[in-house]
Amino acid sequence: MELIKDDETLDDLQINGIKVIQKKNAFRFGVDAVLLANYAKIKKRARVVDLCSGTGIIPFIIAGKTEASSITGLEIQDELVSMANRTVKYNNFEDKIDFMHGDLKDVELIKGIKKADIVTVNPPYKLYNSGIINKNDNNAISRHEICCKLEDVISACRIILKDNGKLFMVHRPERIADVLCIMRKYKIEPKSIRMVHPSVKKAPNIMLVEGQRDGGRFLRWEEPLYIHNEDGSYTEEIEKIYGRI
Repeated sequence: MELIKDDETLDDLQINGIKVIQKKNAFRFGVDAVLLANYAKIKKRARVVDLCSGTGIIPFIIAGKTEASSITGLEIQDELVSMANRTVKYNNFEDKIDFMHGDLKDVELIKGIKKADIVTVNPPYKLYNSGIINKNDNNAISRHEICCKLEDVISACRIILKDNGKLFMVHRPERIADVLCIMRKYKIEPKSIRMVHPSVKKAPNIMLVEGQRDGGRFLRWEEPLYIHNEDGSYTEEIEKIYGRI
């Protein structure tokens, strides 16, 4: 089996030698996925499910940085699932990570997934009717609510999570009301929020949210995370997250 195709790259995560396969000129993982994988609090022997998994960047970072026992990624785009499963083979993670091709709106499929201690999700951020959309474009599917809406995502999380299991999600600050209201609708109680700013003097453009299935009502507001210093360099926390210091 050919693991890496001509139109793909093999990129080093700089975590325990793990490398991931990505398209040269298509959707590639961004800082939001990396931040989410590091924000998620994964205990030893935890069972993790990653929804809207793309090429699997979040499961691979979690596998490299934690002692999770098993990680399953669910993705609707077959081509991305193929890449993720080839990355599994390349890194010899067959006993720890697997990827499924499927639609999270398929309730029977979701019910068939083994219950998880942790669900992570980097869902499409943009409302379906925002901007010009090519429904067959991989990038559009990853960024716009074409194949699933926020409520579909959170409903699936409710089904998959064990009692008191944790949800970790990355989204956009302008959707905070939607995120928190829908989480409560499905009895996933928001427990903490961390805003991510491009730099000290700029408004946040990424939001990290932790929720707990059937958790008590108490929300913690965490210190902001800044990507860049005023001189344009990366902050110390970002350098640590990326394993550069």
